[in-house]
Amino acid sequence: MKRGQNIVVTCFYFDFAARKEHSATSILGSLLKQVVSGMERIPQEIWRALLDQKKAIGGRRPRLVDMVKMLQLVTPLQPTFMCIDALDECAEVHRVKLLDSLKQILEKSPSARVFVTGRPHIRAEIEKRLAGRVMSILIRHSKGDIISYLRVRLGDGQAPDAMDEILEAEILEKIPESLSEMCVKVMRIPPHAIG
Repeated sequence: MKRGQNIVVTCFYFDFAARKEHSATSILGSLLKQVVSGMERIPQEIWRALLDQKKAIGGRRPRLVDMVKMLQLVTPLQPTFMCIDALDECAEVHRVKLLDSLKQILEKSPSARVFVTGRPHIRAEIEKRLAGRVMSILIRHSKGDIISYLRVRLGDGQAPDAMDEILEAEILEKIPESLSEMCVKVMRIPPHAIG
Protein backbone atom coordinates (compact mmCIF):
# COMPACT_ATOMS: atom_id res chain seq x y z
CA MET A 1 0.00 0.00 0.00
CA LYS A 2 1.21 3.47 -0.81
CA ARG A 3 -0.14 6.72 0.59
CA GLY A 4 0.23 10.28 -0.49
CA GLN A 5 -2.01 13.34 -0.50
CA ASN A 6 -4.77 11.34 1.22
CA ILE A 7 -4.80 8.78 -1.59
CA VAL A 8 -4.63 5.06 -0.92
CA VAL A 9 -3.15 2.62 -3.43
CA THR A 10 -3.54 -1.10 -2.76
CA CYS A 11 -2.09 -3.96 -4.80
CA PHE A 12 -2.69 -7.66 -5.24
CA TYR A 13 -0.71 -9.94 -7.56
CA PHE A 14 -2.03 -13.35 -8.57
CA ASP A 15 0.50 -16.13 -8.56
CA PHE A 16 -0.50 -19.13 -10.67
CA ALA A 17 1.20 -21.50 -8.22
CA ALA A 18 -1.03 -20.26 -5.38
CA ARG A 19 -4.26 -19.84 -7.37
CA LYS A 20 -6.28 -22.23 -5.16
CA GLU A 21 -5.39 -20.17 -2.08
CA HIS A 22 -6.56 -16.89 -3.65
CA SER A 23 -10.25 -16.78 -2.79
CA ALA A 24 -12.26 -13.60 -3.26
CA THR A 25 -12.40 -13.30 0.54
CA SER A 26 -8.63 -13.52 0.98
CA ILE A 27 -7.99 -11.05 -1.86
CA LEU A 28 -10.41 -8.47 -0.47
CA GLY A 29 -8.97 -9.12 3.00
CA SER A 30 -5.52 -8.27 1.68
CA LEU A 31 -6.81 -5.06 0.09
CA LEU A 32 -8.70 -4.13 3.27
CA LYS A 33 -5.62 -4.71 5.40
CA GLN A 34 -3.62 -2.39 3.12
CA VAL A 35 -6.28 0.32 3.35
CA VAL A 36 -6.66 0.27 7.15
CA SER A 37 -2.96 -0.24 7.93
CA GLY A 38 -2.20 3.36 7.07
CA MET A 39 -5.23 4.95 8.68
CA GLU A 40 -4.71 7.10 11.74
CA ARG A 41 -7.92 5.72 13.21
CA ILE A 42 -9.67 2.55 12.13
CA PRO A 43 -13.42 3.24 11.87
CA GLN A 44 -15.49 1.87 14.76
CA GLU A 45 -17.64 -0.19 12.37
CA ILE A 46 -14.54 -2.10 11.25
CA TRP A 47 -13.39 -2.70 14.84
CA ARG A 48 -16.85 -3.92 15.81
CA ALA A 49 -17.09 -6.23 12.83
CA LEU A 50 -13.69 -7.76 13.57
CA LEU A 51 -14.48 -8.13 17.29
CA ASP A 52 -17.80 -9.79 16.45
CA GLN A 53 -15.93 -12.28 14.26
CA LYS A 54 -13.47 -12.99 17.06
CA LYS A 55 -16.31 -13.62 19.54
CA ALA A 56 -17.96 -16.16 17.25
CA ILE A 57 -17.38 -19.81 18.11
CA GLY A 58 -13.83 -20.62 17.12
CA GLY A 59 -13.20 -17.02 16.10
CA ARG A 60 -14.43 -17.45 12.54
CA ARG A 61 -12.84 -15.40 9.83
CA PRO A 62 -14.82 -12.67 8.10
CA ARG A 63 -16.90 -13.90 5.17
CA LEU A 64 -16.94 -12.39 1.69
CA VAL A 65 -20.02 -10.30 2.48
CA ASP A 66 -18.22 -8.93 5.57
CA MET A 67 -15.16 -7.95 3.52
CA VAL A 68 -17.34 -6.18 0.95
CA LYS A 69 -19.16 -4.23 3.68
CA MET A 70 -15.90 -3.22 5.37
CA LEU A 71 -14.38 -2.03 2.09
CA GLN A 72 -17.59 -0.15 1.34
CA LEU A 73 -17.09 1.64 4.67
CA VAL A 74 -13.44 2.64 4.22
CA THR A 75 -13.03 3.32 0.50
CA PRO A 76 -15.33 6.39 0.44
CA LEU A 77 -13.21 8.04 3.14
CA GLN A 78 -10.40 8.85 0.68
CA PRO A 79 -9.64 8.23 -2.99
CA THR A 80 -8.71 4.55 -3.20
CA PHE A 81 -7.00 2.74 -6.06
CA MET A 82 -7.17 -1.06 -6.05
CA CYS A 83 -4.61 -2.59 -8.42
CA ILE A 84 -5.07 -6.25 -9.26
CA ASP A 85 -2.38 -7.78 -11.44
CA ALA A 86 -2.65 -11.01 -13.47
CA LEU A 87 -6.37 -11.55 -12.81
CA ASP A 88 -6.37 -14.25 -15.49
CA GLU A 89 -4.34 -16.41 -13.07
CA CYS A 90 -7.24 -16.39 -10.59
CA ALA A 91 -9.39 -19.54 -10.58
CA GLU A 92 -12.64 -18.79 -12.43
CA VAL A 93 -14.91 -19.45 -9.45
CA HIS A 94 -12.95 -16.96 -7.34
CA ARG A 95 -12.65 -14.46 -10.22
CA VAL A 96 -16.44 -14.27 -10.65
CA LYS A 97 -16.96 -13.64 -6.93
CA LEU A 98 -14.14 -11.09 -6.83
CA LEU A 99 -15.44 -9.09 -9.80
CA ASP A 100 -18.99 -9.12 -8.42
CA SER A 101 -17.67 -7.95 -5.05
CA LEU A 102 -15.61 -5.17 -6.65
CA LYS A 103 -18.73 -4.00 -8.48
CA GLN A 104 -20.59 -3.76 -5.14
CA ILE A 105 -17.71 -1.82 -3.59
CA LEU A 106 -17.50 0.58 -6.54
CA GLU A 107 -21.25 1.25 -6.39
CA LYS A 108 -20.87 2.56 -2.82
CA SER A 109 -17.50 4.26 -3.36
CA PRO A 110 -17.62 6.79 -6.21
CA SER A 111 -14.01 7.88 -5.65
CA ALA A 112 -12.65 4.31 -5.75
CA ARG A 113 -10.86 3.10 -8.86
CA VAL A 114 -9.91 -0.42 -9.93
CA PHE A 115 -6.97 -1.18 -12.21
CA VAL A 116 -6.80 -4.76 -13.47
CA THR A 117 -4.32 -6.53 -15.74
CA GLY A 118 -4.82 -9.89 -17.37
CA ARG A 119 -4.76 -11.75 -20.66
CA PRO A 120 -7.37 -10.91 -23.30
CA HIS A 121 -9.55 -13.98 -22.74
CA ILE A 122 -10.99 -12.46 -19.53
CA ARG A 123 -11.76 -9.07 -21.03
CA ALA A 124 -15.43 -9.79 -21.79
CA GLU A 125 -15.95 -11.21 -18.30
CA ILE A 126 -14.47 -8.09 -16.67
CA GLU A 127 -16.55 -5.77 -18.84
CA LYS A 128 -19.72 -7.76 -18.10
CA ARG A 129 -19.18 -8.01 -14.35
CA LEU A 130 -18.12 -4.39 -13.87
CA ALA A 131 -21.13 -3.28 -15.91
CA GLY A 132 -19.95 -0.82 -18.50
CA ARG A 133 -17.83 1.48 -16.37
CA VAL A 134 -14.55 0.18 -17.73
CA MET A 135 -12.04 1.15 -20.32
CA SER A 136 -9.90 -1.60 -21.82
CA ILE A 137 -6.47 -1.10 -23.31
CA LEU A 138 -4.75 -3.87 -25.25
CA ILE A 139 -0.99 -4.03 -24.77
CA ARG A 140 1.02 -5.74 -27.48
CA HIS A 141 4.57 -6.89 -27.07
CA SER A 142 7.20 -5.62 -29.47
CA LYS A 143 8.96 -8.49 -31.22
CA GLY A 144 12.26 -6.62 -30.85
CA ASP A 145 11.75 -6.25 -27.08
CA ILE A 146 11.00 -9.96 -26.72
CA ILE A 147 14.11 -10.92 -28.68
CA SER A 148 16.27 -8.56 -26.60
CA TYR A 149 14.85 -10.04 -23.40
CA LEU A 150 15.41 -13.62 -24.61
CA ARG A 151 19.01 -12.86 -25.58
CA VAL A 152 19.73 -11.56 -22.08
CA ARG A 153 18.05 -14.56 -20.45
CA LEU A 154 19.80 -17.04 -22.74
CA GLY A 155 23.12 -15.40 -21.88
CA ASP A 156 22.43 -15.90 -18.16
CA GLY A 157 22.40 -19.68 -18.52
CA GLN A 158 24.18 -21.88 -15.97
CA ALA A 159 25.90 -23.88 -18.70
CA PRO A 160 26.74 -21.50 -21.56
CA ASP A 161 28.08 -24.35 -23.71
CA ALA A 162 24.77 -26.24 -23.51
CA MET A 163 23.24 -24.19 -26.33
CA ASP A 164 24.52 -23.99 -29.86
CA GLU A 165 23.78 -21.21 -32.36
CA ILE A 166 21.10 -23.24 -34.18
CA LEU A 167 19.07 -23.83 -31.00
CA GLU A 168 19.41 -20.18 -29.97
CA ALA A 169 18.25 -19.00 -33.42
CA GLU A 170 15.25 -21.35 -33.26
CA ILE A 171 14.28 -20.05 -29.80
CA LEU A 172 14.63 -16.43 -30.95
CA GLU A 173 12.37 -17.17 -33.92
CA LYS A 174 9.65 -19.39 -32.38
CA ILE A 175 8.93 -17.72 -29.04
CA PRO A 176 8.23 -14.20 -30.37
CA GLU A 177 5.95 -15.71 -33.06
CA SER A 178 3.90 -17.60 -30.47
CA LEU A 179 3.28 -14.60 -28.24
CA SER A 180 0.19 -12.55 -28.92
CA GLU A 181 -1.60 -9.84 -27.03
CA MET A 182 -0.77 -10.91 -23.51
CA CYS A 183 -2.25 -8.22 -21.38
CA VAL A 184 -5.45 -6.29 -21.04
CA LYS A 185 -5.54 -3.42 -18.61
CA VAL A 186 -8.98 -2.51 -17.37
CA MET A 187 -9.76 0.57 -15.35
CA ARG A 188 -12.94 1.87 -13.82
CA ILE A 189 -13.31 5.39 -15.00
CA PRO A 190 -15.56 8.16 -13.69
CA PRO A 191 -18.95 8.45 -15.47
CA HIS A 192 -18.27 12.04 -16.62
CA ALA A 193 -15.24 10.81 -18.61
CA ILE A 194 -17.35 8.47 -20.73
CA GLY A 195 -18.56 10.22 -23.86
